[in-house]
Amino acid sequence: MKISVIGAGYVGLVTGASLAKIGHHVTCLDVNEEKIEVLNKGRSPIYEPDLEALIQQNMKARTLSFTTDFEIACQQAEIIIIAVGTPSNQDGSADLTAIKDVSEKIGAHIHHPGTIILTKSTVPVGTNQKVKSWLHTYSFSADHFMIASNPEFLREGSAIHDTFNGDRIVIGSENEEAARKLEEMFAPFGVPILHTSIESAEMIKYSSNAFLATKISFINEIANLCEKLGANVEDVARGMGMDQRIGSAFLQAGIGYGGSCFPKDTNALVQIAGEMEHEFELLESVIKVNAKQQVKLVQMAKDHVKDLKGKRAGILGLSFKPNTDDIREAASIEMIKLLVEEGVQMTVYDPVAQDNAKSLLGDTVTFADNCFDAIEDQDMLFIVTEWEEFKVLRLKTISKLMDLPLVFDGRNCFALEEAIDANIDYYSIGRPAVTQFSNSKKNV
Repeated sequence: MKISVIGAGYVGLVTGASLAKIGHHVTCLDVNEEKIEVLNKGRSPIYEPDLEALIQQNMKARTLSFTTDFEIACQQAEIIIIAVGTPSNQDGSADLTAIKDVSEKIGAHIHHPGTIILTKSTVPVGTNQKVKSWLHTYSFSADHFMIASNPEFLREGSAIHDTFNGDRIVIGSENEEAARKLEEMFAPFGVPILHTSIESAEMIKYSSNAFLATKISFINEIANLCEKLGANVEDVARGMGMDQRIGSAFLQAGIGYGGSCFPKDTNALVQIAGEMEHEFELLESVIKVNAKQQVKLVQMAKDHVKDLKGKRAGILGLSFKPNTDDIREAASIEMIKLLVEEGVQMTVYDPVAQDNAKSLLGDTVTFADNCFDAIEDQDMLFIVTEWEEFKVLRLKTISKLMDLPLVFDGRNCFALEEAIDANIDYYSIGRPAVTQFSNSKKNV
């Protein structure tokens, strides 16, 4: 099939490259000329494992191309996928400006009778009906298109794997012909397909992300309680996860969720509920818990160090999770802002997210060239992102590099037994603290 993807961002690039891999002819469009220039050189403008290699492979096979021209993207397309951003407005609602803009442009450039307009962007319930209206504004014939919804369920850092090994593909459609053709397009992935109404498909995306965010905030609250009761949240989560009704996924205690999906989608769902005069109290609490959890390590440091002003701290990890350069809604950014206010001098390091962070943090911190430079001679160390590069470090090595080994681990990267053996003060999430030094030494 001839497919066009409008929006060469995270979702659009992964979708386009994956569809090209299974034999479709895909054109990806983006209005950012610099981004398209980079892509036409076979380079990915975002960090995602295996994505750049997939782009190069498909370009070589002539199944994937990139353009800024709507005429080129739409003229032969049988299916046009909308994958532009829907950032949050001030009130938490989804900003549909880009959706409206591309819908109108698509409507003005449709050439192929029966073209399917497939919305992959995360949008509030009812948006696809608005897309139909916006398409009608500029399309000379309603017969020229059919609309459908196909929410994405990609995890940053694992997006290529998730595309080819997904749990389900959701197709929301009001037209049987469109549904059959979309099922044919997705069939080579070999992933179970669920057919629903358009409105149900839109709701599935928000509901899925809200539920996963709820699991994260729940286990973090359990972790906070474990700290006060002397229990170990890892044992608790393991015992919970063995119950098949609960499952072990998303029961890893830490410093909360971030990124481009969970914060945006939970806020948007609360806003959607409010518009329907429904108070979504559970999800409102999930959001509050997460905001507090993201800065938990700072509070732990203030509780255990007499005065943070003038102290030197190393920060390991800036991205909101491993295997991505995404710092949107990352706990690291909120932590650093608070530590700056406390007068802490910080040296930070992340394997891939440093360039993105530099534009946001400027000269408020020092950027290290490697993790050892961020650890050496520091008064304390914060582990914020569980990159494998950090998890393979030994606490004995960290202890030797630091002036006074004091570690706050927001991702529970190390075993408590190793912390005891390393003669280090080690504070993690939901587990007993390991204290080797007297308070008088730490608080000097």
